[in-house]
Formats: sequence, C-alpha cells, structure tokens
Amino acid sequence: MAQVKAVCLSPRKGPKAEVKEIQLLAGIGVEGDFHAQGGPRQVSLLTEESIEKMKAKGLQLENGAFGENIIVRGIELSSFKIGSSLNIGETKVEITKIGKECPEHCLIYYQTGDCIMPREGVFAKVLRSGKVKAGDNLEAVQ
Repeated sequence: MAQVKAVCLSPRKGPKAEVKEIQLLAGIGVEGDFHAQGGPRQVSLLTEESIEKMKAKGLQLENGAFGENIIVRGIELSSFKIGSSLNIGETKVEITKIGKECPEHCLIYYQTGDCIMPREGVFAKVLRSGKVKAGDNLEAVQ
C-alpha cells in the first residue's frame, strides 16, 4: 500500500519545512503554503524513491528540499496521467502536471548538475479538503 512519508510547507517560495500535518483546502492548496493560491499547481508531490536517487549522489537532503508538499512511498507518481485522481488521507487530489519548467536552476542543480523535480515532481489541485500526515494511505481512484 502506498503511503505518505512526510508533509512539508513554507510561506515562502523555495524549500519547505517538514511539519506534523498539512491541511489541504479544495481549490486553493496547502493552508499556509506559498503556493496556496488556487490554479493548477496547488500541491506538489514527490516520491521517497526519487529523493533517494539524489541522496545517492552524495547530497544531504532534508524533507522539503525540492519544494515538495507531500513525499510518498510505494507508488510511481510519474506513471499517472493528467486528470488522474488520488485519495490521500482524508483528501482527494487531481493530477494537473507532471514535471515543471524551472525558471532558474536551484542549489541542488548546482551541486549535482541535476534536479529531479522537472522530471519526477507531480502537481495536483485539491478536490476534497482535509488533513494529510505521515502514515496516511494513498490510493489511485478509478
């Protein structure tokens, strides 16, 4: 079963800090997060497996280093199509974007010559409000 490993937020653009739980607000995003402004990129997700690939390059990374809100394990996020829905804890989200265009390179890119967020980061809009915390189940909705 796929699960949430960690949740993160930040009132500023850039890396996020791990917190105990986050509140997703339908049509808005993560309460208190810089990106809680509606639109297609309300919540960002990344797999623990993706982060581990970057750690294998010698990086010491805290959860949230890539600006991700939800870190998951046991599921391949990039295999989902845009429009797919996921139940995460009490919430429901819809995938709106896979990968992103970075307007400028981040510190991680300069340290390794690579960043996973443009290829493996997944963005979603919130369809059903609720809380999300580490240990919550994540499942695709058919």
